[in-house]
Amino acid sequence: MTSKELCGLIGITEANLSILRSGKAKGIRFGTINKICYYLQCDVGDILKFDGNLEESDENE
Repeated sequence: MTSKELCGLIGITEANLSILRSGKAKGIRFGTINKICYYLQCDVGDILKFDGNLEESDENE
């Protein structure tokens, strides 16, 4: 499947998929992850990884 085909199926732009693939996205909707995994027939752990770093948040927690 091409990136363009996947974008059409999950409803995001090719630019946004590129940001996701580069690891520079600030966030992603669970629904988008669900669609990606559904159409690629994979598990979340196949497409996401934890790099061991804690990101500092601008929000007060």
